[in-house]
Order: sequence, then structure tokens, then C-alpha cells
Amino acid sequence: MRYFQQLTLVTALVINPALSFLEGSVNSRLQVQIPKNLFRTDGYKHKEALFGLPPYGGSISQSLYYTESLLCEDVKPILIPKREEKDTSPFILMVDRGDCTFVQKARNAQHAGAAALLIADTLCLCSETNCTTEKGDIANYFCESFEPVMADDGSAGDVTIPSMLLYKPDADELREEIKKESAYMKIEMTWNIPNPDNRVEDDLWTVPYETVSKDFQKGWKNIADKLGDRVRFKPHQYIFDGSEQCTEHPERCESLCTNNNRYCSNDPDGYRTVGISGADVVRESLRRICAWKDYGEDDGIGLKYWDYIQEFNYRCFAVDDDDFKLADFFSQDCINDVYKNANIDGDMIEKCMTDSGGTDDANDTINNLLEKELAEQKQFSISVLPIMDVNNIAIRGRFDSSTIFAAICAGFVAGSEPDICKLCAGCLEIKSCIVNEFCPEESLVVGNDYYKGTKSPSGVSSTTFGLTVLFIFAVFAGVGFLHWKKTQTQMKDQVKAILAEYMPLESNQAVGTYNSPDQAANGIDSPMELENQAKSSSLIT
Repeated sequence: MRYFQQLTLVTALVINPALSFLEGSVNSRLQVQIPKNLFRTDGYKHKEALFGLPPYGGSISQSLYYTESLLCEDVKPILIPKREEKDTSPFILMVDRGDCTFVQKARNAQHAGAAALLIADTLCLCSETNCTTEKGDIANYFCESFEPVMADDGSAGDVTIPSMLLYKPDADELREEIKKESAYMKIEMTWNIPNPDNRVEDDLWTVPYETVSKDFQKGWKNIADKLGDRVRFKPHQYIFDGSEQCTEHPERCESLCTNNNRYCSNDPDGYRTVGISGADVVRESLRRICAWKDYGEDDGIGLKYWDYIQEFNYRCFAVDDDDFKLADFFSQDCINDVYKNANIDGDMIEKCMTDSGGTDDANDTINNLLEKELAEQKQFSISVLPIMDVNNIAIRGRFDSSTIFAAICAGFVAGSEPDICKLCAGCLEIKSCIVNEFCPEESLVVGNDYYKGTKSPSGVSSTTFGLTVLFIFAVFAGVGFLHWKKTQTQMKDQVKAILAEYMPLESNQAVGTYNSPDQAANGIDSPMELENQAKSSSLIT
């Protein structure tokens, strides 16, 4: 499985070196609120991390602290300015880039109590003429062409705080300011999603073999069902055009392509001659495009499509299973099993694949559906996989249901979001919240505003809390009534028993019935007569 994770990361970094999609889609904002002289109308130029949980639709505005530690070790850093031990208020931590991964720095900042991390770049961009390094004026050999992608190194599952990378000239200015005596700085990080109307459009770009979005795809069906037609979803499959390089030089691409080297994909298992080939990936990509066309395109929800994805990952691409075989990925028997268990018409999917142009290796046939995918990925300059667009904005942070759900809910115009957004947006345990309609306070994302006015202090929705109170009252009332009923019955039984012993029924006396042999022998008809006789008799003979 580790190989598939590494391949996904490599795909994310090298598909499009221009990284135009990354540059053009930043929709967050970094601003210095205090001191006033560092405030900038347009904010500060920065990069967003591809991990952590940004509070989409919200912001984090806290005091800024700096540490000279590079945060490569999980030890308590010394903060500048000094922070009192008893101070438990949230803060944003700034640290210099270098010596370890962005994820490691963010994790250690989180352990230190930071609500967000600001990484100060220490390298200049070659295009920045006003940037200087420790060696003096910038030199071509000591700069970088692009700011780095703050990618997940494969271990960021436990990192929840958001992170940003601040370009070097600005980072130098903030560092100098915060080191001054009696310095105080307040930073605001904001994450916005365009919300033009009461409907949200989201697009997912992925490939069948990547594992980063696998958990998301496994659990999104229920969430998509809850959001309903208020969200218009569309999945995309990434392939690359081999008509130039691979057609003229087929030896370069070998088994990566179909349709006479026209449509290609990376080899996911690292073996060009055995196992899963790039051509196998292209075929599965087309199959998924057809599954969406037949089972999701009309309503934009695609419950049957999600069934297909879940069944395929479970039966044909279970990379976590020790019994997983690479051949299952392209096995027609496995695909037919997926069709059956997903309850979809496999013949209809296969017909769609053929009618669109097919994926015959030998024939140089144009496939209309694959051509459309190539055109759209060129239009949007897709360079990172997997990536989710919400209202044409690329979503940063950890790729999971909570992050995507919060971003979608932030994409509705204010007041028009579905009720499920008011209840669960910003909840770390999003799947549980969707099912149970409840999110504990400890599961809330820092900076989220959705819960104001929609939760009781314990984190329970007002409706759920009221119904629970009524239910408990009804239970206690029922138990109280049953107890009263039982007590009344017992009292009646006791009274009857007493009357039966001391006051025999008149019908018994009328027929000369006696309560004991001694009473009969002495002509005593009742216990009361026995008592009177005892009073008149002497106890001494």
C-alpha cells in the first residue's frame, strides 16, 4: 500500500510543473491585524497546506508567537514573546522552514497547543528581486522557481490544525517585528468559499488507483444522500494525452496507453510488464465515467455510482487486505462481481464504454468521453491529485469527509444552507454526526461558526434535546403510574386478608361454619367471641 501512497504524491507534484491550478485557486486570506503598520489591504501572499482541517467559511484570529526551534522534535518550544505558563488561550505559531517536513512541524505545533501554524519561508523565489538570503543579495543558485507544495507526507491523519507558508520577504518582516521588545502581533487566517446562490457545485478529480481519497469515497454516499439535490457533484478521472510523445515514440510509453497511445495513465504498481498497467487504469477510468453517466449525471447525487466505487475498492482494489491480488484490478470476473453487488446493469456500462469509442489498444479511435476529460483538465490546469473543487475553488487541507463537507456547507449563500449543514458542518466525526444527528463539543473544528444558536451547551441539537427530555419524562411518568397501580393492588389484597381472618362472611356464620376445630368444640362461632370468652375466664384453676 505504501507504494500506491508514494505514487499518488509523485503524481500530485509532477503532473504539471507550472502549478497554475495551485496559484490561481487560493481563496484563503492571511492578514496582520496588529500592529497597524503591518496591515495590508490585500493581505499577505501565501500558500495553503494540503493537510489539516481549515474552518471553511470561518477564520482563526489569534495572537502570534514565534519560535527559533524548527519544530522537528516533539518538545515544548520556547516562544517569542514569552508566554505565561498559565495562559491557555489559543494562539498561532510561526516557525522557520527547514530540516523536516511541513507535516512534522504542524504536528509538533499542534502538540504545543497552537490553533494554526504559519511557516516562514527561508528561500527566495528566483523571480523576486527584492529578496535577500543569509548570503546577501539573491543568487540564481540559491533560489527556487516556485514555492513548494505543502503536501501530505502520508502521515498527516492526526494533524487537525491548518497551516500556511508565508513568502520569505514578508516572513522576514514579521519575524523582525515580533522579536522587538514588548512586541504584540495578532494574525487572522480566513478561508472563504464563493457562495453565489442556494446551490453548490463540486468536482472531484482522481484516478482509480490513488488511496488518499479512498476513505472519503467509502463514506460519502450517506452524506450525498443527506445533502440531496442542493449539491451538484461531478467526478472526473485523470488521464494524460499521449498523442504527441507516445505516438511518435511508442517505446517510451509501452503499456501505459490505449487507442494507439492516445489515452494514457501512470503505471500504479511500478512494474511495466506485469501487474496493473496504465492501460488498465484508463479502462477503469472510462468505466467509472460511464457509471456516473448512467447512474449519477441526471440527479448529481449518484447513489448507485457510490455503490460501484465502494464495491470496486472492496472487491478489486482492497490494498489493505493481505489477500489482495493485483490481477483483481483488471479482472473481468471481479468487475462482474462488482456490478452484481452494486446492483447496477453491467451490460449498460460496457455498452457506454464501447459506444464512446472504446479502449482498443490497436485502433487509433477517438473516445468522446475521454476527450472530454482531457479538455476539462486542460481548462482547469489540474496538477494535484486527488483534488476537490467547490464552486470552482480547490479545497485544501486533509482530504476527508469533514473537510469537504464543511467546504460545501460554506458554499451556500447565507441562510440557505441545508439543515444538515447547520447540524454537522465543522464536526470532526462527520459520518457519526450525519447518522446520529449529533456532534459532541469535543469534535468541533476550531473556528467554526455553524453551531451558534443550533446546539445546546452539551453539543446536542435543540430538537434532539427537547425530544430526549420529553421521552425521559414520559418514562418516569409511566414507571410512577405502574408503581402506584401495584401499590393500590397490594393494599386491597392486604385489607381483604385482614377481613377474611377477623370478620368471616355472614354466609359462613349462617350455616354454622367454624374457623377451627377448637371453636367448633366450644361452640364458638368467631374469633371475636373467642376473645370475649378469654376475657371472662380465669387464668388460675
